[in-house]
Parts: sequence; C-alpha cells; structure tokens
Amino acid sequence: MRSVFSATLMVSAVIFASLGSSAQAQLTPPSTAGAKPKPVTTVPIRPALQKPEETASAMSQAERLALQSDLAWVGQYNGAITGDISERMVKAIKEFQKSRGAKETGVLNPQERGILADTARKRQENVGWKIVTDPLTGVRLGIPSKLVPQQASDANGTKWTSPTGTIQIQLARRKEATPTTAKLAELEKKEAQRKIDYTVVKPDFFVLSGLQGLKKFYVRGTFKGDEVRILTILYDQATENTVEPVVIAMSSAFNAFPTGPQVAGPPPRKTVEYGTGVVVSDDGAILTDRQITDGCVAVAIAGFGNADRVAEDKEHDLALLRIYGARGLKPLNLASPASKTALDLTGIADPQNQGGGGAVSSVKASVAQLGGSSDVALSPPPALGFSGAAALDGDGKFAGIALLKPVVVAGPANGAAQAVLVTSDTVRDFLKANGVAGASGSPDAKASVVRVICVRK
Repeated sequence: MRSVFSATLMVSAVIFASLGSSAQAQLTPPSTAGAKPKPVTTVPIRPALQKPEETASAMSQAERLALQSDLAWVGQYNGAITGDISERMVKAIKEFQKSRGAKETGVLNPQERGILADTARKRQENVGWKIVTDPLTGVRLGIPSKLVPQQASDANGTKWTSPTGTIQIQLARRKEATPTTAKLAELEKKEAQRKIDYTVVKPDFFVLSGLQGLKKFYVRGTFKGDEVRILTILYDQATENTVEPVVIAMSSAFNAFPTGPQVAGPPPRKTVEYGTGVVVSDDGAILTDRQITDGCVAVAIAGFGNADRVAEDKEHDLALLRIYGARGLKPLNLASPASKTALDLTGIADPQNQGGGGAVSSVKASVAQLGGSSDVALSPPPALGFSGAAALDGDGKFAGIALLKPVVVAGPANGAAQAVLVTSDTVRDFLKANGVAGASGSPDAKASVVRVICVRK
C-alpha cells in the first residue's frame, strides 16, 4: 500500500521555495596621488529574504484548500486536505509541474493553476463526486456516485457498490460500551483475510489500510459516547489509479458526527438565487449559467417575466432560456473572435451586494489562456450574481461567458467560489446546435445583459 493513506494524517508546516538571492557590490575608495591604493573592500548586500511561510500565508485559507483538493484529485497530493501550509503541498505542486514538463518552481502560474483546476473538476465529474448525508446515521461523507451507483441500507448502515462489485463503500454503525479507538482498531484488524500495511490510532479516530483478500482496503473509524461509526472502502487493485484519489477525498470529507453546517462540498442552494443572462437573439433567447437554473420551480428574467429553459450543456454548464412576446431585447454580438486575456465582465451583482438594486456593472478579470474550446480559469472571481456574465476583451470583442464555480473541497473549511470562462467558440457551438445564430447584434454588453432569477422550493 502506498503512503497515500498514511499521508492523509500528516500535516507539515513549510511550503514554497523562498525568493531572492544574495548580491554583492564592490566599494572602492578613491586613491590619492603617490599612495598605494587601498585594498578593495567587498561588502555583501543581503536583501531580506521572504520566509516560505510568508509566501504561503499570502494565499487565503480557501485558496489553499482548493489547491490541495485539486492536487489530490489529479493524483499528486496525498496529504490531509486542511488548507494548512505544508511541505507536502509544495512537493505535489512540483510533481504536477514536472508531469507537464514545466519548471518545478513549487508556485503555480495562472495558466498552470487554471489547468489544474479544470483537470480536477473533470475528474470529479467523471466519478460523480458529491457530498451526501446518510439518512440512517447522519454521517456526512463524499461518494463517487458514478463508480458506486448501487446503494442499499439496513439497520447496521449503508453500502454503495459498483455494478460488478469491484468497488465497495461501507458505512457501518453500532453501539459499544466504553469504546476506545485502540479497541476498535484491534477489532477491525481481526476481520477475515486482512493483511495490515498501515495503522494509526489517535484518541479521536483510527485508520487501517492494506489488503483484504485480493482487494485493497481502507478503514477510518471514530466514536462518540457509545456510538461507533466506521467507513470501509474496498477496491480491486486494477482500479487503484482511479480510486486512490477518491479515497483521499473521502477520508478528508468523512464527518461521522456533524454538529453544524458542514462544508465538505458545495453550499446548499438558495431558495432564491440570482445570476446574469446574455440576450443572444431578439426573439427571446437568453444564455446563462446552467447551475443557476437547476432545480427551479420558476425562472424569471427581471423586467420581462418568466422564462423556459429549452436547452443545456452539462459539460460546460450553459443553459439556453427563452422568453416569449418580449420587446426591446438587444442581443449581444457574438461573432467577433477574441484573443486577449485581459477581460471586462459585464453582469448584474446579487441584490444583497448592491443594496437591493439591479444595476449593470463591469469588472476586470484575466484568464490563463484563451482561444480553445475548453473552459479556462478566470481571476479574480466576480461577485455573486455575475455567473453568466458576458466577457469582452479590451477591443470590445466577445470572449465568452463567465461562470462562478463553488469549490468542491474535501476538507473541514469553506471553499471560496472560483470562476471559469466558457470561451466564445464553445458558446457559439452550443447556440448553433440549438438554432441560435448569435452572429449579429449590439457590441454594447451593458444593453444586452439581464438578471436571471431562480425560485426554488
């Protein structure tokens, strides 16, 4: 068993290579006539070096959480997802850079960070990662729903399995008199056919890993009073590359006894949620964020009335809305190609961010790369309400649609929203596939954006 499991329990304290180097300057006093010149005096000038901890501390806790989570999902980071500064994290960054043939600096540039985030997000989507609360036990945990679509529960817990049984996740509950983690660990070691490769026992939890027959296994357990909760993951060795990043995420997300709002995953959806839509035809077609319009009992366009969601692109989180009988719509010109990375995002911030108002505004942002059909990272993320905003380059040409993406972390602290840009090529392909030309229109983004309102139960 690799160190992937042991590392989930370790948190170090240092990160990122320090910057700066020493420099020297020679100071030579002028010589007087007839006198021997004095020896040259060399005085080293040593600029103050920034400590590695200070470099890491410049990032927010949410940024470090997101970074650790993304590195874990691409298989480079095998430590606890805590957001704490760690040497393990910078080593993972270097490994990621090495895997791409880039210089191993330990600090990601914007392009590398965007690629990392996009890769991690796609891997989460590939396994169907989601945070669930087990209704039987109240345990909160992460589940790769596409890998283990079959679920069954009984009085002793809940089990998720793959169709062929190659991957099994078991959440067990039981009562024991005066339990301790040491006693619980010893009982789990005696499970049939288990060969233990790694054991750690702490006062509040224990972890075991190794082989159980021909399968790898990972066990994490804890207790509260006389209530015992144990998570067991079994998987065929042939699935190791796919499952081990998931095991790291599951270990960090596991909360056996939630006591309040949990944050290992996206926040719950609001009863009323606001986004931005871009008018793409004068007959009522509006482009917006698919996630903003998910689960709505009604979708409204401020000033125009209700709208129907007529198409969606799940891969890029785009939705096409349509309103009927509206007049005065000004579609945005989407035809011009864009190639710059400095952008103006035009949208409508959440009413809470503007005192209940609905004014259109623009903010600056940049992307790591632009011009392909894939989503790219967008920084800094705009305010709530801007998801679905129009992005234009410095020449006023359409660059794409900005979407806010809540970070799905597997750690114990809140993640901040990230943002991506769905590029102009992807937008035009989506519209063309749904019969919207999206070619002619106004270059004035402020005249072409509308507020999208989702009402949920």
